[in-house]
This record gives sequence, C-alpha cells and structure tokens, in this order.
Amino acid sequence: MAARVLPLLSSFLFLSLAVLAVSAGSDFEDENPLRLVTDARFRGLERAIHGALGNALHVPAFTRFARTYGKTYASIAEIKHRFRIFVDSLQLIRSTNSKSLPYTLGINRFADMTWDEFRSHHLGASQNCSAAASAAGIPNTLKSTAVPERKDWREEGIVSPVKAQGHCGSCWTFSATGALEAAYAQATGNQILLSEQQLVDCAFNFDNNGCRGGLPSHAFEYIKYAGGLDTAESYPYTATNGVCRFRPEAVGVKVRASVNVTEGDEAELRYAVGVVRPVSVAFQVIPEFRLYKGGVFTTDSCKTGPMDVNHAVLAVGYGVEQGVPYWLVKNSWGQDWGLDGYFKMVMGKNMCGIATCASFPIIEV
Repeated sequence: MAARVLPLLSSFLFLSLAVLAVSAGSDFEDENPLRLVTDARFRGLERAIHGALGNALHVPAFTRFARTYGKTYASIAEIKHRFRIFVDSLQLIRSTNSKSLPYTLGINRFADMTWDEFRSHHLGASQNCSAAASAAGIPNTLKSTAVPERKDWREEGIVSPVKAQGHCGSCWTFSATGALEAAYAQATGNQILLSEQQLVDCAFNFDNNGCRGGLPSHAFEYIKYAGGLDTAESYPYTATNGVCRFRPEAVGVKVRASVNVTEGDEAELRYAVGVVRPVSVAFQVIPEFRLYKGGVFTTDSCKTGPMDVNHAVLAVGYGVEQGVPYWLVKNSWGQDWGLDGYFKMVMGKNMCGIATCASFPIIEV
C-alpha cells in the first residue's frame, strides 16, 4: 500500500504546483495579500509549499510568487532550493531599493532562478560586434536634420508588441524583428509580425548561433542574402534550435541594406533613434538587472566593450525622468517584466555598452 501512496503523493505535489498565472503584484512581501481563491489547484500549491517550508519567514510571499507565475516544482527538495534563491532575490531587492537610486527592483518570474541559470537561458554568449567599430555611421546629410528633445516611437504606432523569447538565448532575433517590424510599419502603414524562428534555424552561416546568441546586424545580412524573412504566422517561434524551413513564398519583408552606428557614439545613436526609427542595440546584463522594476537603470558594475555585451534589444525612444536622461528600450522577456516589457537606461555614459553594437535595417518597399 505504501509503495502505491508515495507515487500518488509525488504526482499530487507536481500537479498542485502547475497553476495558471494571474496578474503580477509589484512587491510580494509588502503588498496587500492577493484575493483568496477557492480553486483546489491553488489550495494544493499552498499546502505543498507550507508542507515543505513550514512557517519560515517569507513563505507567504513565496507562495504568492509561485501561484502568480504558475511555477512548477517537482519535489520538496526543489521547493526548498527555489525558496532559498527567492529569499536571496528579496534581500537584493530590499538592499537596492534602500539606496535611493533612480531605479527600483522588484519580484518577477526570474526571482527563483540563479544568475547562472538565468544567463544560460536568457542571454547570448559574448560575440564581438566589430562591424560597428569601422562603420561609416549615420550620413552627414541625416545629421543635419533637427533631433527632437524626446522621442517615443510607440506614439506613432510603429512599434510591435513586446514578445517573450523563453528559455532560448535568441534575444538577437527579437531585436532584429522588432527593428524590421517598425521599419515595415513606418514604410507601409501596416503592422506585421516576423519570424524569429527562421533566424534561429537558418542564420548560422552568418556568425549567429541560434539559441546560443547572435547579432542583429548579422541577422540583417542573412535576411538580405536569403531573400527575405518569413512572417511569424508561417514560421512560428519554438524557442529551440531547429532545421531551417524558410519558404520564399511566405516572406514578409526583404532587407536592402543595414547601417551600423559608430561604436560607442551615443550622439549618433540619438540621431538614429530620434530621426530614423527604432534601432537594434545590445548591452551587458548584470545580475540585478533581471529584477528591474522601473526607473532609469544605471550602475558602476557593467562594462561597455564589444565582447562584453550579452543581450540585444530595441531602442524605441529617449527622454528625461526627474532630471535623468534615458534611453527607452523594448525587451524580449514578456510584457510582465519591467515597465510592461520595457526599461529605461541612463543616457550619456554608454551605460553597459548600449551604444556599442547599434544598427538598423533598410528594407525594400
């Protein structure tokens, strides 16, 4: 009998933790408790966590976190392991937020992941974006155009929705498609969603590595060579390396050329973002950034070199917040991260290499 009960209990523990996500709160330790729910799955999750952890400090916060983000833990040992990481995240958040910095951290779906886990699943390997160092940069004819004091391309309706790359270091593909989707909407007045998966599967010969990283500038070169990029509907995202299935008849956009912003030149990047359209950029993510909640991120702990950047994103604007100039950047970690999927990075310091590997495509219309 006991031999039959143990597997049943194990199955119950696993299933009780596979819960549906609900809207995320901003501070799981200090906010008002979420509304009580009667769904048996939620009650089962709470029983499993409390059974493993007892009445230890922060258990209610961890329970709400696991329930909110639909976490699945396969054993009591894993519950205890993830709880320890979660407590470390809470301590980092409180320590950082007590320093009156221009940004804040908060609990999000990454709060139970170690830095090594996060880095392996969500960031690309270091890759030298040397093309920007020798780039011709923005033409002088363009530089004569007046640059607006602030810019947010979302207000002009050309920025596509925030997406989620999942457990795949494919950020470079989302940066590239974001730039292309914006260029297409600007040129045609129509929205389009393009295939990140084609880039993951097909662009290896252009010094890209699928889920292990790549560069938007190399993605633009691949698309130009291949004859186009398929739509997301025809070539959907799977968050894993696969066999190339590019179909020319499903192409949504073609690339005529691309422009690399001069390495480290934020003034030139400001021209590009302010006058042209959203620009693919990259920067170095450091451990605390994964818990970014809001404000203008700045740090003394990151580097700016072309071999230091590890995450590609899309600069969609810039502005000033409480006297601090910032870049407005679209991320690919889902809409429940940061500022509805966006973040602000301090401008004027090439912070974490934000202007080190910048480029944008010119499409055929």
